Amino acid sequence: MLFRQLFEPISSAYTYLVACEDTREAALIDPVLETTERDLQLLENLGLTLKYAMETHIHADHITGAARLRELTGCKAAVPERSAAAHVDQPVREGEPIQVGNLRLEPLYTPGHTDDHHAYLLDAEGCARVFTGDALMIDGCGRTDFQNGDAATLYRSVHEKIFSLPGDTLVYPGHDYQHRRVSSVAQERERNPRLGGGKSLQEFVAIMQALDLPRPIKMDVAVPANRACGETSEGTAAA
Repeated sequence: MLFRQLFEPISSAYTYLVACEDTREAALIDPVLETTERDLQLLENLGLTLKYAMETHIHADHITGAARLRELTGCKAAVPERSAAAHVDQPVREGEPIQVGNLRLEPLYTPGHTDDHHAYLLDAEGCARVFTGDALMIDGCGRTDFQNGDAATLYRSVHEKIFSLPGDTLVYPGHDYQHRRVSSVAQERERNPRLGGGKSLQEFVAIMQALDLPRPIKMDVAVPANRACGETSEGTAAA
């Protein structure tokens, strides 16, 4: 397996490249429009064919690169079905694995940050990785105050779908604002200040209700664009 963790500094967003060394098929999880050329160059350098541009959810802080990547590579846009997004090639549903060569990505429905959120579990070459999007971050989690977010729902999603995984499962988040790259299920279960350490549902809800976060700067542009996989009304990729 080939694996790369890629970073976009404006939104502090991670994009993940996973690829099958045998078939040279690849997927990009949560691609960002502004880094499309970087991603294409990496695919070319590694001799890979992009099969899927995959989303964990409808993002509010950046526009997806899915439409642009599809336009340039012929890949498929894989987006959670619950998002009701337009121009989707592969609806994502829990219980329906996404195959990339010999790699099997298992969608885990993890609502709470948004009502369509899915994480992706990949168990390959003796190492389990979970790409948690904005549901679970290193020492934190995504906010729950817009896009049908709900703190109690997020608590249950993380505890039932992510914290129930083996402790040595590596946690790769959708963002990090302090240049951290990876955690583990065991570490987040024990040390996450919002969700770990035995925090109760009531304690977590109180923590989330007390947050005073600004509205994402790009939200009014990003959400409509991402509900169309980054396509404009004319059917071309957003620029």
